[in-house]
Amino acid sequence: MTQQDLDNAVASVTGEDIHAIRKRGFSLADPLNVNFDPEPDNQSPQIMDWDAWELESNVSLFSQPFGRFPGLA
Repeated sequence: MTQQDLDNAVASVTGEDIHAIRKRGFSLADPLNVNFDPEPDNQSPQIMDWDAWELESNVSLFSQPFGRFPGLA
């Protein structure tokens, strides 16, 4: 299948103009290349682990005794 055949097939199925299909750049994928990604996402996930951040930021400046009422005996 040539590029023109592919563009014509996509245009006929989608109802789009052939020029719009050519602008979008459709291409055939090689079935033998299983790791092919035309637009790889090499960035790390844009997330914030608030629990981990809170554990690191809530550090006591003074040691505190443990117990229900530390001042009472």
